[in-house]
Amino acid sequence: MIRASRLFVIDADGKPQGEMSLQEAMKLAEAAEMDLVEISPNANPPVAKILDLGKYKYDQTKAQQRQRKHHKEVVVKEVRLGPTIGDHDLGVKVKQAEKFLGLGYKVKASVIFRGRQMAHIELGHEVLQKLIDRLGDKAKIEQAPLRQGRSVHIVIAPTK
Repeated sequence: MIRASRLFVIDADGKPQGEMSLQEAMKLAEAAEMDLVEISPNANPPVAKILDLGKYKYDQTKAQQRQRKHHKEVVVKEVRLGPTIGDHDLGVKVKQAEKFLGLGYKVKASVIFRGRQMAHIELGHEVLQKLIDRLGDKAKIEQAPLRQGRSVHIVIAPTK
């Protein structure tokens, strides 16, 4: 709702019509069979534009749909490890992580502790460091090792 008595008006073609009263602006909008929309209420004088409001809203929703269509959703794949994992098993997990990174996914590597293993959390950090060393320059660390409950995890992103 427009509250100002004087407005700076822009017509439907985008050409400035100058400063005029609210009644004059409404008459111009009615003559063009369009709506008078306040664009910048805080300006001095406020700026209003003559446009087809229905078409304007339709164009805005279409633009938002196009943006959503082209927006790429980030997918995070997980590789689960144990603190006492063997060399060969770690190699299998490294290959799995390389495959995910090659497809452009982020990888969350988690070391899960069971029972008394919780006393040796440093083993989990060592396993994650071995994983990172084996991946080499194919990946970069996005989130440093973080302990959450019975696990330590790290997020790795592919290098471009």
